[in-house]
This record gives sequence, structure tokens and C-alpha cells, in this order.
Amino acid sequence: MNNSKFSAVIVGSGAAGLYAALKLEQQLDLPDGLLLVTKAKLRDSNSYYAQGGMVAVLKSNKLDSVASHVSDTLKAGAGLSELTTAQFVSENSDKVVHDLLNFGVRFDTDKKGNFTLTREAAHSVNRILHSGGDATGREMTIALCNAVENNKNITIWEDSMVVDLSVVDGRCSGVMVYNSQTGEYTAVKSPVVIMATGGLGQIYKYTTNPSVATGDGFALCIRAGAQMRDMEFVQFHPTALADSSQENRFLISEAVRGEGAKLCDKSGAEFMAKYDRRKELAPRDIVARSIYEEMEKTSSPNMYLNAAIIGKEKLLDRFPTIAARCLKCGIDITKDFIPVSPAAHYFMGGVKTDLNSETSIKGLFAIGEVSSSGLHGANRLASNSLLECVVFAYTLANYLKTSDIFAQSPVFDNDLIEKYDCPMFYDEIDAAGVKAKLKDTMWNNVGIYRDAHSLISASNTIEKLIKQVNRENKCYNLQEYEVRNMLTTAGLIVKSALNRKESRGAHYRTDYMDKSVNCEHSLIKKEKGEISFAK
Repeated sequence: MNNSKFSAVIVGSGAAGLYAALKLEQQLDLPDGLLLVTKAKLRDSNSYYAQGGMVAVLKSNKLDSVASHVSDTLKAGAGLSELTTAQFVSENSDKVVHDLLNFGVRFDTDKKGNFTLTREAAHSVNRILHSGGDATGREMTIALCNAVENNKNITIWEDSMVVDLSVVDGRCSGVMVYNSQTGEYTAVKSPVVIMATGGLGQIYKYTTNPSVATGDGFALCIRAGAQMRDMEFVQFHPTALADSSQENRFLISEAVRGEGAKLCDKSGAEFMAKYDRRKELAPRDIVARSIYEEMEKTSSPNMYLNAAIIGKEKLLDRFPTIAARCLKCGIDITKDFIPVSPAAHYFMGGVKTDLNSETSIKGLFAIGEVSSSGLHGANRLASNSLLECVVFAYTLANYLKTSDIFAQSPVFDNDLIEKYDCPMFYDEIDAAGVKAKLKDTMWNNVGIYRDAHSLISASNTIEKLIKQVNRENKCYNLQEYEVRNMLTTAGLIVKSALNRKESRGAHYRTDYMDKSVNCEHSLIKKEKGEISFAK
């Protein structure tokens, strides 16, 4: 067992983790240094694959306002977005965008040097920045990665997975790190631990998320006793490329519909007018269910997106990444329909945080998709995710700058050290087989449509898999740790979905199709080994 100590530890290398590392190093005195831990390589994250763009309420955009953006966010959130959070994020967006420029991030501009803004579903005005046409996440991540790698004060541990949090007397005091290349463990003491681990799409059979998105942060935090919120709200993106040859589904950005593309069946007949007056620009939950319903009615594996009507020149200039990816599949988007179907994409729930990004455990913070800041509610407004990542990374650094938290002397949990220092006497599990079973179960029973019967079936299967896996403590390898986390996270989603007896946003129960009058968050906690709903 190795031992180490840092002034702050950031877990995850997406936009939130990278930008937080840069801002903490820039603004704080960190005598023991700053550690950034990433499960794979630095550039492996959900953020890298974000296409459409990032919301920004720019002072230079006279057609937009904080009030307008907040209103759109609250409407999309189906009653569960928090007004104070939406205002906080929107008000900070302009200065954060301009601060990102200092770290090499660039957004597309016109010939006069003005930001080019686009519009996506449920937005009332054009307010979405993009980079590289349709590669915003990639361009942002590359720039931030370069800045982190060139910063000698930031220590990077790649191929390293945080497998447990040390919590002593209600305060987080560090992390237990497993190196998947060497098999070694390191107990890292730190008064500040920032979770930026991203999402959980890999617990579903069809997802736009990369292989690293296995819900690790959610599982780590519930194990440590942190309070979780709204775990039933999984967002299914309406338009993933329906390519059965790929393990993960390639995203066809909502921005394509924002530029005028239309959803249709194989004959070209458009159908969205039957479901919502906003048609293709309705909120994602409505569009996803509409496509799914059309697929069910026609017994088709997918519907289609007609992007050719945008015009060849504009289409190829605005969406070069999508055009190139589709062409590899034999689809010329300038003249062919794009086959699309819904896929698990984003998670609106997560670790409950306040406006300082602090969780219910002192010293433990969460930012980005792993957190439930109150911004997204029951259905995320398009392109608000990258904005949430960078705003809370920026403001967390400001908060820590005036906090006395670094004066704390962390005491690492000795029981944790003993647990991961002991030898293993059991056989390895079939991690790939368990993952496949879980992914099928979640897609078929806890997907776009759900009801009590399907949810109970999923719960029973997950319980059987947990008993079969039997990995509460130390695991053999990274795959087993991922399985442990996936099962824990999936269980939280199912439990919350059973508890919410209504349909709201992305949570759609066919046995409770109406919204209840009493709109409340669901809160889950773990005490004495038992998971229950908090009051």
C-alpha cells in the first residue's frame, strides 16, 4: 500500500475536472500540490464527444438575456430546475466564456470576429457557442488538456481509478486509488476532494457515451454516505446514429435540427407535428418518445433525419464531424436520410450539491454531470451541460479561495487501508457478461418508457447480479470495479423510478402518465448500510 498527500484531489478529466484543476492552481496556494486522477487517459471523457455547443448569455448578444435563458431552462426542466441555480449559472456564463479563452479554448466566429451563435431545441433565441463546427466538446477538451499538461503544478495520474472515499467523522479526508496498469493501491490524504467523474450511459445497451462512463462517481458518493437527488432522470437523446455495428452510438447533434433538419419515416413523411407544435425543436424527452413511438408503430429499428434540406455548403461547413462519420457508414448527409434512434445520453440527477458545489459530506465537492446542482431538473435544456461544468469549476475555485478548509488536517480511514491491503481469496467474475446482462435489463425495463412491472423486474435482476458478483470490498481489476459501480448506480435509478409515481420530463411511467400537483425532488441517502429516501 502506497501513501500520498495532496492539498486537493480532482477525480475525472472532462471539462469540469480539467477547468477546475486550472482554476484552483491559478488562484490558490496549494502547498501539497494538486492531483488530477483519471480512470483512462486524460482525453477520455464524455465532454470530448459533446458536439452541439455550449450555452452562453453574452453581454454582446442584445437579443438574449439572463431572464430569457432562465425561463427556457425552467420550462425544459419540467418543474424541477431550481430558479436560484439557473440564475447563478446564467449570470456567470459571460465571464466564464471569456476566461476560457485565456486557457486556449476557441469558439467559432464570423469574418468580423464575433461569436457565431446557433439555436437548439427549447431555446427561444440563438445563444449556443460552438467550436470546430460540430466538435465543441473535443476542441474544449483538447485545449484544456494541453493547458493542464503544460502546468507543472498539476500532477496527473492516468489509468488510475478512485475506488473508495475516506470519510472520518463526517468529513472527506482523501481517496483510495487503484492503478490498473500496476495493480497497486495508494491512499491519498487530502482536505478537498472534487468529484468530476461524469455520467453513466454505459449501464444502458444503447448509449452515446464512451466506455468510461460507468457511473463511478455516483457509486463512490453513495457508498461514502453522500445524499443523492433525482436519480430517476436519465435523458435519452432522440437522434443517435442507428448503426448496429458499433458498440456505442454516434451522436447526431441536436444542432442539426436547430439548423432545420426534419424527422421523417423511410418514405420522407414528417411526423413531429403529430406530437408537439414545436416539432423538431420540442424538448428532448418529447422528441425521443415521439421517435420511439413511430418505431413501435411501424416495427422499424429506426426513423430518419433529413438534413439535406439545410443545403450542402452550409451542412458540410457546420457539421464536418457528423458528415465524415456518416460517410464511413455509406451515408452522404447532403442527399441521404440519416437513420436515427434514441440512446441513453445524459443524467440529470446525481450527488446533491449547493451553489458552492459542496455535497452533504464536508470536504467533498461535485461538479459536472455527476452532480445535481439543481440546473437541469427533470429534462436538461440542450447545451446547458458544458456550461454547468465550467461555471461550477470556476465558482468552486473562488469559493475555496476564501474557505478555511485547507487548514484541516486530514486523517485517513485506517479501516479502508486494511480493506484494500488484504489479499483476495475468491475467483474473478465474468465482468463482461454481467455488464451485458445489466445493459439489456436497463434498456428493456428502465428506458424511455417504464412502469411498476418493468421496474420491479429490473430491481430483481440487479439484486441477483449483486449477489452473483459479491464485490462489496476489494476487486481484482478495473472491470470488476466498474461492474460494482454500475450495479450500485443502476439500483439507485430503479429505486428512485419506482418511488416517483408520475411522469415528469425524462421519467415517463405508462402506469402514472400524469404529472402530480406536488412537484418535489427525490432524495436518497445511505445510513448503516441501508439505502432510503431522505425527508
